[in-house]
Amino acid sequence: MLGSTLWLTLATLTGLAAGFAREWLLVAAWGAGSQSDAFLVSMFLPEALRMSLAAGLLSAAALPLYQQRPADRQQRWLGGMAPRLLLTGVALSAVLAIGAGFLVRLIGPGLDADGYAQAASGLRWLAWCAPGFMLHALFCIPLQARSRFVLAGLGSLLFNLPPVIYLATFSHAATSTGLASACVLGSVLMPGVLLPALYRSGWRPWQWQSEAGAVRELLQRIGPLLSSNLASQGLALLERMVASLLGEGAVTWVNLARKLINLPLIALMSLNQVLLGLMSGSAGEQRLSLLRRGLGSATLLTLPAVAGLIGAAGALVTLLLPNQSHEGPLPELLAWFAVPLMFGAWNALLARYAYAAGDTRLPLNCELIGACVTRCCWRRCPLPSA
Repeated sequence: MLGSTLWLTLATLTGLAAGFAREWLLVAAWGAGSQSDAFLVSMFLPEALRMSLAAGLLSAAALPLYQQRPADRQQRWLGGMAPRLLLTGVALSAVLAIGAGFLVRLIGPGLDADGYAQAASGLRWLAWCAPGFMLHALFCIPLQARSRFVLAGLGSLLFNLPPVIYLATFSHAATSTGLASACVLGSVLMPGVLLPALYRSGWRPWQWQSEAGAVRELLQRIGPLLSSNLASQGLALLERMVASLLGEGAVTWVNLARKLINLPLIALMSLNQVLLGLMSGSAGEQRLSLLRRGLGSATLLTLPAVAGLIGAAGALVTLLLPNQSHEGPLPELLAWFAVPLMFGAWNALLARYAYAAGDTRLPLNCELIGACVTRCCWRRCPLPSA
């Protein structure tokens, strides 16, 4: 388990480094101002979809269904799901593109008129990342079932590489449209790189063989997961909305703090994916033993990370962003975001224990209770002045 986690952690680390480089180059090119805020508002929904799928929105429901089938039915299941998820991604892209004007006003109510125009234009391009995200999540399932976690874990790197190259090449001359186009290219690379491995395993993209009842079976499993994810993303949306009301640059600072807080989460994300694959193929005491080992590993990883981030937030910001002030908002944001890391790690592992047993409703109920408590706390907190 730890060996697979280590290799997946290294793959995820490169993706996270590319993601942080994207945000870093964005601030270097445009500064923490209205243009950066507008692009990050337009990026919210596509990024939320990508992160949700990377966190297991589809695989947590589909992996047990895939593994319980014999080899010939696995290929038929994959062949039937691919065109359906592709069409779902295209439909979602069309909805996002058509509703871009309304959506960016909902996500960033504090933007000015130019910011709304830039954000809507960016979302109309970024919406077309959805088909690539959906196919990548589907194609990762056979690889995870065969314990090929590293190849499946390269999605973040593949997505972030084109925008990083674009920003590094054009710097101050970079445009929102150009950057959004680079992101769409990254979304195409994500499933494209997995195609050779799937082809070698016997899957053929032109063989669209459907399996009776497979879609209904998946929807029954994924429904509670989707509700749970919407509750979680609702909190992220609320955070982005409040940040947009705090003045120019606030969205950029909050987003950068979130990127930095992901540094200690690399191994945890990898551990979650490996554990889900192992527990889905286990039962009873063996599954419980894997959970105990996972919780112990998560605690050992998060406790030092929480203490280090709280104590050294200012030094970390100075090290990674030497041009930013040590007394700016970023160190304090980073320290506060670090507080719930360990509890979030436990929650994710316990949820995957339930997913492996086919129970997607218990994690949903827990997520909804937590979201309600958090929203109540938000309502009692006065908004700072801009």
